[in-house]
This record gives sequence, structure tokens and C-alpha cells, in this order.
Amino acid sequence: MTTLKSLSIKGGLRETFRDGTSKLAHRPCFGYIQSGDGTLSIHETEAKTVRWIFERYLAGESLGKIADGLAVKGISSPTGNSNWNRQAIDKLLANEKYAGCVLLQKTFTQDGEQVRNSGQASRYLYQNNHQAIISMDEFKAVQGEKLLRAKSPEKALVCEWVMSM
Repeated sequence: MTTLKSLSIKGGLRETFRDGTSKLAHRPCFGYIQSGDGTLSIHETEAKTVRWIFERYLAGESLGKIADGLAVKGISSPTGNSNWNRQAIDKLLANEKYAGCVLLQKTFTQDGEQVRNSGQASRYLYQNNHQAIISMDEFKAVQGEKLLRAKSPEKALVCEWVMSM
């Protein structure tokens, strides 16, 4: 692909981020399905699992203990594995979609490598983008708890924009 074509594609994506028409804002994750009109709707069975994970984490359980609890309940991971891993739970807990928001351009490509966007490029936050599975207060509480528990807070996987609110 030519550099000019690549820049054109990136420019087009950023334009849809800016004007709120990005289809990436409606990409489903565990707990959601995409409706016929392209919007996100709650998948209630999976949403119960999401709520349980957030509740258990706020109750003080570790990622490993939550994974064990999911195995006991016989709940498969989002990828269909019989067991959840700590990383999948950690990512789920950091996903702002569960609070009804979407943050676009969390990463970008720099020198051919994908890097976390810590303010080097614009980020686009869509609040109230879809129905939330958990409250914003619960989501914020989990992000704060993740920072408290982190051995290396600067590397903790948290939803960064929440921490600046």
C-alpha cells in the first residue's frame, strides 16, 4: 500500500471519529450484540456475567479468584474457552463500553508499531453511546480499585479518561 493511500485511509477514519459516525463505536464486545440498525444492544445473559465480574472485583476478589468463580459457574470466556484468564478479566474491567461510552483512538501506529495513545494524538469519547450494563459510578470505582491494587500504577490497565473526571 502506498504511503499516500495509507494516509488517506487514516484521515478518513479520523474524520468519522470526529463527526461521530465511526462504525467502530458500535463494535460489540462481550455483553453486547449489534442490532439490525447497527447499534449496540445488551445481550442479557452475558451482561449478567459482566455485572457479576464487576461486583466480585469491587468485593475484593482477585482476577484469579474471579476466573475460578466463572469456571465453577461453567461460563465460557468471550473467545469460547472453558476457562477465563486474568488478562481477559482485566481488559473487561477496563472497557468503558460497559458504562455506555466509547473511547476511540486508544492506540495509534508510530514508526510501524502500535502504541498506547497517552495524549500524543487526539482521542474521541462518545458518552451515552449505547445502553450501559453497569453504572458510571461502579465503573469509576473499579478503575480506582485497579490503581490501588496495581504493583505498577503507571502500567495498570485502566480507562484513563475516567481517572481525569
